[in-house]
Amino acid sequence: MKGILGKKIGMTQVFTAEGKLIPVTVIEVEPNVVTQIKTVVKDGYDAIQLGAQTVREKISNKPKMGHTKKANTEPKRFLREIRGVDVNSYTLGQVLKADIFEEGEIVDVTGISKGKGFQGVIKRYNQSRGPMGHGSQYHRGVGSLGTMRPMHVLKGKKLPGQMGNVKRTIQNLEIVQVDMENNCILVKGNVPGAKKSLVIIKTAVKKPDVKNEKANLISYNEEVSVNETAPIENTNTVENAE
Repeated sequence: MKGILGKKIGMTQVFTAEGKLIPVTVIEVEPNVVTQIKTVVKDGYDAIQLGAQTVREKISNKPKMGHTKKANTEPKRFLREIRGVDVNSYTLGQVLKADIFEEGEIVDVTGISKGKGFQGVIKRYNQSRGPMGHGSQYHRGVGSLGTMRPMHVLKGKKLPGQMGNVKRTIQNLEIVQVDMENNCILVKGNVPGAKKSLVIIKTAVKKPDVKNEKANLISYNEEVSVNETAPIENTNTVENAE
């Protein structure tokens, strides 16, 4: 098990040499710092705490600065734990980069879904509406609430409320490319969260040892050589008629 913190940038698409289009999510992975190592003896479980996105000391506080100072680093905006790792493979203050993962690995990505505000049951739970005739007087209701037998609203009844803004994990996503030049990881498919939101990339729980074949992506950064010495033909001829 391994993991790293990143920032969702957005979605794009890449192409393979065979002409296959792959939709990917671009996740920017700034260098993560191991700010704390937890063990079974001291804390009851094995985990490492990662810090990402450096912030100014002016907007931090003394407890946070004292915590990160133990790892000999600057205050961080996000601190998250990764459980189930081999704590003996990490040291306090160690820097983790995007190359912790390789192309073809299967990962789980966790994020906070987009908040959509207060919504009714039709949009929130995809329920059907009532007859739209004027005489029905029932169009977008929530359905039966307190029937005669229980005489109260049953627990778990789907009602209107806040939609989104919850922690969600998308499992079994494939890493298409690891771009160390731009500190980015391209993950196949979509991941939860809005743009510039925090996401956590971890080894897949269901497929920890699966690694697909690396995709042969097309690069458009190749320079095209132009023969500047080739003569340029002038097709515009002017005839002077007397």
